[in-house]
Amino acid sequence: MDDTAHRLTAAPPPNPYDHAAEARWVPEPDKRPGRTAFQRDRARVLHSAALRRLAGTTQVVAPMRSDFPRTRLTHSLECAQVGRELGAALGCDPDLVETACLAHDIGHPPFGHTGEEALDQAAQDCGGFEGNAQSLRILTRLEPKRFAPQDETPARLAPWPGRSVGLNLTRAALDAATKYPWTHGAHPADPASPKYGVYADDLPVFRWLRAGSPSGRRCFEATVMDWSDDVAYSTHDVEDGLQAGHIDPAALRAPGERAELFEVAGRYARDAGPEELAAALDRLLAQEWWPESYDGTARARAGLKDLTSQLIGRFCLAAEQATRARYGPGRLTRYAAELVVPREVRLECAVLKAVAVRYVMQRDEQAQLRARQRIVIAELADALGRCAPETLDPVFAAMYREAEDDRAALRTVIDQIATLTDASALALHARLTGSDRG
Repeated sequence: MDDTAHRLTAAPPPNPYDHAAEARWVPEPDKRPGRTAFQRDRARVLHSAALRRLAGTTQVVAPMRSDFPRTRLTHSLECAQVGRELGAALGCDPDLVETACLAHDIGHPPFGHTGEEALDQAAQDCGGFEGNAQSLRILTRLEPKRFAPQDETPARLAPWPGRSVGLNLTRAALDAATKYPWTHGAHPADPASPKYGVYADDLPVFRWLRAGSPSGRRCFEATVMDWSDDVAYSTHDVEDGLQAGHIDPAALRAPGERAELFEVAGRYARDAGPEELAAALDRLLAQEWWPESYDGTARARAGLKDLTSQLIGRFCLAAEQATRARYGPGRLTRYAAELVVPREVRLECAVLKAVAVRYVMQRDEQAQLRARQRIVIAELADALGRCAPETLDPVFAAMYREAEDDRAALRTVIDQIATLTDASALALHARLTGSDRG
């Protein structure tokens, strides 16, 4: 039998994603045969209003303050491209990894991390706010796509009768999109960490999606998503900073500037000292594709694009090779492996994050803007809460009226604010308070 005939008759490789991985919280039939469960998941996220909203939400610089802004949406698309290719190279279902990457920031509120911090303060009486926990809440509750039947009874499903179950994604997709699979204060390595992935009132669906999974451990697809997120924003934020003139390549060689830079980088690499961070930066500066200057010409812009491509390739290939060295050539999925990223590459990525923070986000004008944004969020929460449910959009007004206690009512107010764009948050604030803090 020749090779062609063998390929035609050979049995297809087994699918590593079993029935449990492809299950949905509320079972539903396929509308069109031939589509995989994860293709359906990807389409649902891609067509969601929650994803579209990210086009008006801050990534680093507010969308209305730049001619060519990177928003949470463009970042999510870039993360998805990186994750899809890296995941596929390692044997993951590419649609599953892309879904996770598209959804990973879907719960982030207006004004980026500044809005997240301000909402956390406003939400203290209902358990706080965290963008990743909000992502799970949107995917499983707030983005209306499917509802549980009114007479739902199986205890193993545990959706509230007649309640929205969000996009009703598969267990594997929800698990892959969960960057921090634990509740507040339950980080397996650092209980003081502010990062967590589920609110107390979303625990039923969280327990369902994590059924059979090792406690506190992320699935393989989630680790690919997480690294793709780091790669996408560290490289693109530096590209934006150079193009906007906020980053001077020469400053990265000045001793005083480097000392301040490594202090910032310590936030992302707590176990690395200045010498190790300096070595990481110097490895990047020594590359032939690293720019020595930027003057805005077409050739310089092309050089920036090459910089971004080279960095993404460097970081992803290193992770792919290290992971293969540990686990071999087979398909790596779910809980069969963990992504391996060499320490040197992680430190290079940490230094790039620090470059963006030091020269873009820590500018004086940005600090002043963030202070105004915190006030907007605080005043919005107060104004909406005092006059709710009349001040809320219809979907949230109904949830507010159905709230079982004050905590649930406040959570609904927080949900309303978290679904706003930067511009709509400013507009609603101006309408409710009569002031303009844009």
